[in-house]
Amino acid sequence: MREVDTIISGGRILPMDENNSRVDNGSIAIDGSNIVAIGRFDEIEKSFTGRKRINAGGCLVMPGLINCHTHAAMTCFRGIADDMKLMDWLNNYIFPAEAKNVNKELAYWGSLLACAEMIKSGTTTFCDMYIFEDETARAVKQAGMRCLLGEVLFDFPSPNFKTPAEGLEYTRMLIEKWADDPLVNIMVEPHALYTCSPSLLIDARALADRYNVPIATHLLENKGESEELKEKFGKKATKFLKDIGYLDEKFFAFHCVSMDEEDMEMFADHGCKVVYNPESNMKLASGAAPVSSMLNHGIIVGLGTDGCASNNNLDMLQEMDMAAKLEKVRLLDPTVMSAQTVTRMATRDGAKVLGMDNLTGSLKEGMKADIIILDMNKPHLTPMYNEYSHLAYAVNGSDVDTVLINGKIVMENRKLTTINEDEVMEKVREIAVRIRKSLEK
Repeated sequence: MREVDTIISGGRILPMDENNSRVDNGSIAIDGSNIVAIGRFDEIEKSFTGRKRINAGGCLVMPGLINCHTHAAMTCFRGIADDMKLMDWLNNYIFPAEAKNVNKELAYWGSLLACAEMIKSGTTTFCDMYIFEDETARAVKQAGMRCLLGEVLFDFPSPNFKTPAEGLEYTRMLIEKWADDPLVNIMVEPHALYTCSPSLLIDARALADRYNVPIATHLLENKGESEELKEKFGKKATKFLKDIGYLDEKFFAFHCVSMDEEDMEMFADHGCKVVYNPESNMKLASGAAPVSSMLNHGIIVGLGTDGCASNNNLDMLQEMDMAAKLEKVRLLDPTVMSAQTVTRMATRDGAKVLGMDNLTGSLKEGMKADIIILDMNKPHLTPMYNEYSHLAYAVNGSDVDTVLINGKIVMENRKLTTINEDEVMEKVREIAVRIRKSLEK
């Protein structure tokens, strides 16, 4: 009998593996940060005893959700500028508000609030792009989450740097400082083709290649951007990216609403990935990405919430629901974007987008123990004929009962164990007073 740190027992396990398997009345043995065994309850009981036991009877046990695109610290700007067009929203409200207010304090507390919100709705890994990302990394370590993050790079000054060269140097610092950390991973993130010069984009790519880290950017978020970039470069945006050496398996792009057939073929041929952000795209009226066509081309697509200023929440379960329904109504076809498809996008395919599918996104022996337990004993979840149907169309973030990340319990019985959420909310409320005053001026 082997003693392990934790045994989760008695639940219905959805491993999200290659075989789309399911284990009824199953158990998972966890030692350190890893899953060491997964199987039926009686099989695990014969071989393992746990120092900690979690009873998952009546629950669904599955991999933690993966939010492939957000701006965590923008929780501090939740709801400041709604119901307007993308460029108006960005240039006349968000960028000015950030210039006046974003500092290390906002980045840390806003990111910690985002971590609390994500954990409580079942997200265990996220990909972040924002300002003062070393503070976000510090918040991530406090929360015990897994992340891939990068400092946003612009041609113009940000609250954290005056020149593009300083932004690249800050990114290099992040890469070296957080190298080999078990939870924090760093990437290179130029904001967009319309806010970055060709020289900055080329330098960003060179930095990513030098350290062999991923690189990502906002791309083709609406029709207007597509036309603007074609005029700017004298060619399509994807052709420009190909010509400067961006298109490979280390590159992924956020939004991609205005992708056409040629764009998708280039992405598929080069192994590039896409992050689909349906709620943000709907709220900003950017359009609906041709996600079914992307999948048919063999492009790996993950899901992301985007930031709280354009969504306005970080609930990946809600994003799954919207992803499925928006594509059905876009194509007037109820058979596209099945419940199983969006669940896979939010777990194992999201891990593939971030280059973390050897660590997380599915439950099997040797993988990191990034696990969520959902309480299915609820009126709105009764009865349950199909787990994927419930996950896509019925489950709420508040149904997540317990969360483990890297083998550590970060929420148990809806109570966070690594974050004092009352303190975090109070700190962000104080920051919001300052933001409100700056907007009035």
